[in-house]
Amino acid sequence: MQKPGKSITVQTDALTPVAFGIPGSTPGGIRASLVNVDGSKGLVTTIIHIAPGASIPAHWHDEGAEAHYVLEGDFINDGVTHGPGAFITHPVGVVHGPHGSKNGCKVLTLQTAFVDPAHPDFRIAD
Repeated sequence: MQKPGKSITVQTDALTPVAFGIPGSTPGGIRASLVNVDGSKGLVTTIIHIAPGASIPAHWHDEGAEAHYVLEGDFINDGVTHGPGAFITHPVGVVHGPHGSKNGCKVLTLQTAFVDPAHPDFRIAD
């Protein structure tokens, strides 16, 4: 049986990136274009903008898997630089990162669970 609902369409180039506070990240260095934050409408989707020299600490998520697709620039994951077209995915509970960028980047990030900014599913690794 098909479940009732509605697909969503978002013109991402019309979105304005907003400051995105990630615990332990470079203050002011991370912004996000919020594409879909409602898990009931499909994958939680953001475009993460990492400023030149900014970083996000190594971490894991308890509630959902996460995937990154590099759209522009140089995305550094665990010391390895990835360019446009790279796809990196992390199962639930797997430590990943640190993330960063030497010259700045835009990364499409997909998550299988809702990310509540007030109570993020974000556990910094030791």
